[in-house]
Amino acid sequence: MRYVLFLIVFALPGHAWEFTIGPVCTLTHEMDTGDVRLTYDSRIPEYSITVTRPTAPWPTQAPTFAMRFDGPNQGLITTDRHVLSDDGTSLTVTNRGFGNVLDGLQFNTIATALLGGTAVVIPLANAAEPVARFRACAALPTA
Repeated sequence: MRYVLFLIVFALPGHAWEFTIGPVCTLTHEMDTGDVRLTYDSRIPEYSITVTRPTAPWPTQAPTFAMRFDGPNQGLITTDRHVLSDDGTSLTVTNRGFGNVLDGLQFNTIATALLGGTAVVIPLANAAEPVARFRACAALPTA
């Protein structure tokens, strides 16, 4: 019986933070409530974060996007420079500096993406090490 339970638990899809290195470094996290994708393009250089909702679009009339970080290094970051995808399910913010975002993801327990009355909760369990690797990507020499 324990063997069957072991197989069931480890056969379930993982929701891990995934880091990949390349000309555009990426950090992704897939959840039941949505997906998060960060990129760093060393050729520009520019960071982006995209939060995608799987079942419904983000509100189109909300002027301010916010990321709230809860945990030991809590904080709130806001911007009016967000862009929605054509179908409205993905929201993207780009900037040349992402230190506050990376600190929030690396040193907290929960992040919440907020637009209008809509929120996507992003658990940060096991995010610290992949975020640190993503952060180090910006320090790599460009080709």
